This record gives sequence, structure tokens and C-alpha cells, in this order.
Amino acid sequence: MKLIIRVLTTSILVLIISHFMTGVHVASFTTALFVAVVLGLLNIFIKPILVLFTLPITFFTLGLFLLVINGLIIILCDNIVGGFDVDNFFTALLFSIILSVSQSIVNLFVGDK
Repeated sequence: MKLIIRVLTTSILVLIISHFMTGVHVASFTTALFVAVVLGLLNIFIKPILVLFTLPITFFTLGLFLLVINGLIIILCDNIVGGFDVDNFFTALLFSIILSVSQSIVNLFVGDK
């Protein structure tokens, strides 16, 4: 049940953020659901591999390179999901930061009780 709530909140946040950001385009709520599921799967399977391979760079940048990895995950999701379009890397980077912060805020209110 918690997984369904997280996917739904993430898809709603993707829609809201895409409405206010000029470089992110989402076709419909169904597309936002696919984006939420694909982002979850990419964060489970691909992100740990990228973090492992870029560990020295992440160490020297004091963890700031993880933001670049998050932007790359958004770009990869853009290539996988049709109807979800991000204009450039910096838009994906900003989108990932806003999405992460808003997910944290929403999870404070909706989280485990």
C-alpha cells in the first residue's frame, strides 16, 4: 500500500513540477505514472551501479556529483518514457532537485504513521 501511495504522490509531483517548469513536458497523468514507475526502477537498478563507478569523482566533489547522476537518471527516463520530455541536462538537474525536495516534504506529511 505504501508503494502505491509513493508512486501516486511522485506522479502527481511530476505533473505539478512539469506544469511550472518550462523545460519539462508531460503528456498526461498516465505518462506521469509511467515516469514515476520508471524512475523508481532506475533508482533501484541503475543508480547504484553509476554511484559505484563514479565513487572517486563523488568523493573528490564531496558528494555533489550525485546531483549529476540524478540528472542522468532523469535524462535516461526521458529516453525510455514516451510523452515525457526534458529539454536539456540542466533542466533535468533542476527537475531532479525539485522532485527530491518535494518528495521529502510530502513524505513528511504522508509517511509512516
